[in-house]
Amino acid sequence: MGKLIFILVDALGFDVATKHFGFLEHMAETGQAAKYRLYGELPSLSRPMYETLLTGLPVWQHGITANEVCRKSRVENIFSMTRKASLTNACAGYSWLLELYGDRSLPFDLYRDRYCLDGSGDIMHGIFYCSDDYPDSHLYSDAEFLRRQYKPDFLMIHPMGVDFAGHRFTALSKEYAMQAAHSCVQIATQWENWVRDGYQIVVTGDHGMDHLGLHEGNEPIQRETPLYIISDRVKYGDFSGGEPVLTSLDVCPLLCALLNIPTVPGMIKTKVLFRGN
Repeated sequence: MGKLIFILVDALGFDVATKHFGFLEHMAETGQAAKYRLYGELPSLSRPMYETLLTGLPVWQHGITANEVCRKSRVENIFSMTRKASLTNACAGYSWLLELYGDRSLPFDLYRDRYCLDGSGDIMHGIFYCSDDYPDSHLYSDAEFLRRQYKPDFLMIHPMGVDFAGHRFTALSKEYAMQAAHSCVQIATQWENWVRDGYQIVVTGDHGMDHLGLHEGNEPIQRETPLYIISDRVKYGDFSGGEPVLTSLDVCPLLCALLNIPTVPGMIKTKVLFRGN
């Protein structure tokens, strides 16, 4: 079995990552990581894309069509699949993830649901927040608590700071760029500990952000996100300029492959380049 940390940086557009994710750009440039351009599914909204990224299914199929569709996931997802494979999972993330994959009643209640440890839903161990301006540094600290306390095989980390800055100041702003850089610094300070403890690392975004501070539509700036992979299983290098062309549908089967668990019907075979292929 492989161990994996999956970091979903909300609203991390491809261009802002390329310009300001210095550490991960360095890793790809020096042949220590893989980098791809990920073309997001539509609509380029958060809750629909959480479900697409974590199930490998398009929106029309899984049915989470808008942020306002607040219900439990009705299909297999990476949390349910890891649980069924007798792996331990954990999540430090936004409340919508608990609403989708947790065992608490809806909607999220901060005073009841922030700590969901030893849960009986698809997510086993979680710490959740509901304020979009919750500091990314605190969120990564929450994740590190879960990692050290429960030693999960699969850990999802979901910071919201980049999305918050993009909506408030737009994709052209200094604030959006600074928040992206700050999130990358959090990864850079922890990656050596993670790799030492046997974790592979996957980093991507759910959507981008446009010059008006919006996302949902069909512009490349709203749809394109980076995909960084640190794993001895994949070929390293910067593949973001050409073939293969990846979409959000590639992510869940990639996670399954890195965790050595089977995919489920409806998923595509990820186009990420693996060693030996």
